[in-house]
Order: sequence, then structure tokens, then C-alpha cells
Amino acid sequence: MIRNRVRLSVCSLGLAGLAFVVGCGSNESQEAPVATPSVTLSHDRVPAGSPLEITYKFTVAEGASFNEDFRVFAHVVDADEEQMWTDDHDPAIPTSQWKPGQVVEYTRTIFVPVFPYVGDATIQIGLHSLKDQRRLTLSGEDVGQKGYKVARMQLLPPSDNLFTVFKDGWNPSEGATNDPSVEWQWTKKQATLAFKNPKKDAVLYLEIDSPGKELHGPQKVTLVLGGQTVQELTVSPEQARVLHKVKLPGALMGAGELAELQILVDQSFVPQTVTNGASKDFRELGIRVFHAYVDPR
Repeated sequence: MIRNRVRLSVCSLGLAGLAFVVGCGSNESQEAPVATPSVTLSHDRVPAGSPLEITYKFTVAEGASFNEDFRVFAHVVDADEEQMWTDDHDPAIPTSQWKPGQVVEYTRTIFVPVFPYVGDATIQIGLHSLKDQRRLTLSGEDVGQKGYKVARMQLLPPSDNLFTVFKDGWNPSEGATNDPSVEWQWTKKQATLAFKNPKKDAVLYLEIDSPGKELHGPQKVTLVLGGQTVQELTVSPEQARVLHKVKLPGALMGAGELAELQILVDQSFVPQTVTNGASKDFRELGIRVFHAYVDPR
């Protein structure tokens, strides 16, 4: 009996040793991190629907090399690790051009989706291949499947946004049939955006375009606050939608409870008229507005 016990103990020790060797071997075979990711947020408390500027930063590891252009995946998850939305994108510099020791840094502005959740959230990012979905090893807190936790924020209800009204000169809102999250409103030749007066400087986030090069040419858009021009923009029908950030001086907002911003388009058009009836759209159209958000934060 004693002999059998000794034999069993030696066998167990051997298995343990084998496990140790295998474990060491697996650690040694792990891929070295190719970069260290980090994220900086313009705000760590963000109401649904508000703009959020996300600065992505990748510090490339010494000896790292990339044989293809990998894509950044960025997932926002709730306190239960359930994914709410993504900001997947191509980095500002393709990874095939990254060099050891290089710091790749760029900023993206998103609008926080109106999601039925209020509370703590985290951002998890990584790099993956579009060819085979392979993910690269990075340096940081791996939450699983080579996704790395890089930032925290608190999601707030839409009621925390500055009260804003599309007052006069707007056509009814519309949405993309293939993506219900994409909505817009056409202005007329003149439109008014009214908002609760923050009585301090603010920033207008205005995302616009004006498609239909067969219907009209370039348009000049003038933004007027308190009777003074704060910005002039040129919108081309060939141009994809553009996000403009316009400073709104608090001194031009007056002393009332509401302030008003006028959006003036030099040339509006009626599709039915310019197509000689081929189009059945008889609305007066100025520019198409996807977001008009006044941010006093």
C-alpha cells in the first residue's frame, strides 16, 4: 500500500511538473503586444443624444510590425458587460504604416445614441483583421477575446441636454429606411433654432449636407445669433455630410430665457419646380440637418 502511494505521489508530481512545463510553454508562446491603447473623453458624464469627442491613442511597441491594415473596434458596454453601441473605424493612419515607437493619436466626434440605459459604461477597444477577423494582442486590461478596457463614463438621460426647439422654417423630420438611427430635417430658406439660454459661451455642433447636384449648386449658409453673424459656411451638393463646430458667444444670447439662432440659406430650391414636375416633392428645401446641438459644457 505504501509503495502504491509513493508511486501515485511520484506520478502526480510528474503530471504537475508536466503541467508546469506546458504552462510555461504556453506563456512563452503568447504573442507580444503590438501597441498600448488609451482613450481620452471630452466628457465623462454624457447625456443621450449629446456629442462626445473621443481621442484614441496607440503607442506602437518596439519591434512591432503589421502586414495589413487592421481596423479599430470600439465597443461601449453597460455595467453588465452588454454591448450597447460601437464606434468601429479605420485609424487615422493605416496600421501598415505604423512604426515601432510611434504614437498614433486622433480624435473622433460621435453623438451618443439614445439608448434605454442610464448608469456606468466602459469603452473596450482592440484591433482586428478584416480578412480573417483575427485580433491582435495589445498591452492593457484584457476583458476577453483581446478586447481592452480603456475608459469609463456615466450615461445620463436625454433630459440632461440643453432644451432645444426646431422653431420656424423646418420641414418634418425624416429617417433612412436602411438605418433607423439616421434622421434629419431639411430647413427652408430661413430656419430658427431656439434653445434655453445658458448665459455663457457654448459650442454649436451642426452636422449638415445638401444632396442633389442635379437640383442645385453650392449654397452659402449664414449663422446669425443676436443679430450678428457668427459663421458663414459653403455647402456643396457633391460633399458628404460635414460636422461643423461653431463658437456661440454668451454675450450674443441676450438676457431672455431662450436664445435664437438663425440659419440662413442664400439659395433654397423646390424639387418639383427645378425638375419641371418630374419630382413630386413640392417642399422648399435649404440644407439637410442631421444634428444641431448647443453644448454649454
